[in-house]
Amino acid sequence: MNTLEIGQIHRKEYDQSEPLVIAEAPGRVHLLGDHGEPRAGLFLSTAINRYIRIAVSVRKDASFRFYAVAFDEHKRATLTNLKYKREDRWSNYIKVAIQLFVRMGFIDRGLNFTIDGDIPQQIGLASSTAIEMSTAVALKKLFHANISNRDMVVRLARMREIFLGKGISLVDYEIIMNAKKGRFMIFDERDRDIQYVQTNLDEYKVLILDSRVPRIDIEQELRQRRHDIRKGLEILSKHRPGLSFRNFTPADFIEVDGDLSETIRRRSFFVVQELKRVPEVEEAIKKHDIQSLSRALFHSHEGLRDLLEVSCPEIDWLVKRSQETEGVAGSRMTGLGFGGCTYVFIKADAITNYQKRLEDYERIFGFRPIIYEMDTADGARVVEEER
Repeated sequence: MNTLEIGQIHRKEYDQSEPLVIAEAPGRVHLLGDHGEPRAGLFLSTAINRYIRIAVSVRKDASFRFYAVAFDEHKRATLTNLKYKREDRWSNYIKVAIQLFVRMGFIDRGLNFTIDGDIPQQIGLASSTAIEMSTAVALKKLFHANISNRDMVVRLARMREIFLGKGISLVDYEIIMNAKKGRFMIFDERDRDIQYVQTNLDEYKVLILDSRVPRIDIEQELRQRRHDIRKGLEILSKHRPGLSFRNFTPADFIEVDGDLSETIRRRSFFVVQELKRVPEVEEAIKKHDIQSLSRALFHSHEGLRDLLEVSCPEIDWLVKRSQETEGVAGSRMTGLGFGGCTYVFIKADAITNYQKRLEDYERIFGFRPIIYEMDTADGARVVEEER
């Protein structure tokens, strides 16, 4: 749905109320780094040309009205009852951004919201963060809020933690806010530094493959891995001073081998390797070294599978078929793992053959993967303002 269409729907839904602001925010894909050192990760990521779009207009009363076009679903809240409700699902993320601007003193009246988008849901492409970011960008413009994007990102992430009761990294907010079309982003979680890398892969398309493997109760598994990684750093640091896994090399594991359990050693070794892969892949992209790029991405997936153990047979099958297909420049799992998605860099003339190779997936696993073709995208922005 484009800007014109969501504006027309908004006017119809709210009895010709003009949408004062329409904003959009893209989804994102992590290419590397999404299972690194907690709160000190190094990510290679990109925003994708799938968006959440939101239209906002002012009400005369103190109520908030929400309409989701895709679900033809209505929700509502008030200034005095602006809280998390499980049954409100998607609108809870709009409420995160509203709560932020309420606390900053900008909102003292009701608002109408219309939301739509084409980011695939619940497969690790940050659709919920895109809802928050598009809403925050729209409200910032609507109220002429004197707040920098950098500060807004921090406050929004903190508000989500307060509102939903879950801590969250800044990385998705930073990528969705600061992305540039035709660029990959290297985001350093330690100091929020952002570097841009020209994609330099014009002859390749990016495919996202939804394995359709349901992820159920994976939070405990992920917590255990984060615990193992932190424990590994603690043990390494006792033998040689270091505040981060970036201070260590694979050779350092030889000296402490007896102090590390096999599980903690594997988890920690993956993090050290992955930190070194990010600059390696950056260099391969700059030099258009497809062989090095492909090798690094496939090795990263092998680490996710064998060392971190967050993959699954379906995901491994998809990556393996990619590795065997001529015209593929690399593939890897992306997201939380235990299902979810893979991404593939593939030449356009190889896509048909690749899709044919995937026909066996349904025969083996009982369901068909969903394929999305993506491109890089700019970050969150206001796309229309009416006065």
